[in-house]
Amino acid sequence: MMGLLDSVLGAIGGGQQQANDPKALLIQAAIGMLTKQGGAGAAGGLGGLLSAFEGAGLGQLAQSWIGNGQNQAISPDQVQQALGSGPLQELAQAAGISPADAASHLSEILPGLVDKLTPHGEATAAPGGLDLGGLLGGLLGGNKQA
Repeated sequence: MMGLLDSVLGAIGGGQQQANDPKALLIQAAIGMLTKQGGAGAAGGLGGLLSAFEGAGLGQLAQSWIGNGQNQAISPDQVQQALGSGPLQELAQAAGISPADAASHLSEILPGLVDKLTPHGEATAAPGGLDLGGLLGGLLGGNKQA
């Protein structure tokens, strides 16, 4: 996973300088959460994240990130609602920021991150198949091409 983060940070242009950036650390933690296999809840990889969103009544929102259309926006409050305090606290701690700041950053990061982890409009993409250029575009607010 450090290789993936290094590649993303290198593409951003900061390399090691951004290694201590809270948003970069949050991206690293979110990638780890989304590419983890097995487990339960949001910590159970992309499927667990989708289940958490479904359980919070936000399934259609998360499905927009996977599908080939435009990604729907998510609010920090919706991130908190879907992830719950435990996973959000873990991500915040990994980034060295408050849970509120983590929710705010995740509301910007998650749509593009999930979008790029599902390049063919399906939630079955393998972590090894990540397109780092596309991933970076998604993290910066890009959407799938129709």
